[in-house]
Amino acid sequence: MALITLTSDWGKKDHYAAMVKGTIMTKIPGAFIVDITHNIPPYNLNSASFVLKNAFKAFPPGTIHIIDIVADATIEMPHAVVLYDGHYFIGTDNGIFSLMFDHEPEQMYEIDLIQDTHTFTFSAHDVFIKVAQHIVEGKPLAGVGPQRKQLTNKISFKAVTSKDLIIGHVIFIDSYENVFTNITRELFDEVCQKRPFTINFGRSRDKISKISQSYKDGSPGDIIGLFSSTGHLQIAVCTGNAAGLLYLKIDDAIRIEFQ
Repeated sequence: MALITLTSDWGKKDHYAAMVKGTIMTKIPGAFIVDITHNIPPYNLNSASFVLKNAFKAFPPGTIHIIDIVADATIEMPHAVVLYDGHYFIGTDNGIFSLMFDHEPEQMYEIDLIQDTHTFTFSAHDVFIKVAQHIVEGKPLAGVGPQRKQLTNKISFKAVTSKDLIIGHVIFIDSYENVFTNITRELFDEVCQKRPFTINFGRSRDKISKISQSYKDGSPGDIIGLFSSTGHLQIAVCTGNAAGLLYLKIDDAIRIEFQ
């Protein structure tokens, strides 16, 4: 049974997701379809890559992931299919793959298949499903088009460190308005060395001086910092919405000072 996931910025209002699902069911009978999300902010590759990077590892090898974020193809950024850690990713090579992957893929090919329609505005429906069908039928990836030697590189900002300081920034805000940063537990432990610290962000009076273990480690309204299941430092408000209450948004600076 084919397992196919969908990730997009289509939202829930329009017909796009239903069209894609219906066509998958028609062309790949018995396929099991999972919506990772259709609520990516429009055209936001960074948010899409964060969600996918943390979600795809939970699926079994052989899963096919269809990605429709900034899906129009160009000569420099063509449609592509990539085999990475046993998973198939179908989308536009606009930098999203480089943001998601920690190492080189096993295989990558440009997609050069004839569309069933004469429009070029709905790649997930008109192109990507055909590639998924090609994979499910057991055909080699080389059959979809020429080999791609290098993925389009889009650099994600890394946290900056010194002996007594980490400067990172907000990279994602979830539906609970919990704030995710690009500071990982590994990086924090490396610099911290069990020293006292202060996490500074937003308004100068908003500070955190300990790492909590769960969202319940505080009273309602308390600001807490914890490492989420993704491994990233997260800022939250107990039973509250951190981003809105603390006026935090994507790319805002997060500063950790160590004593």
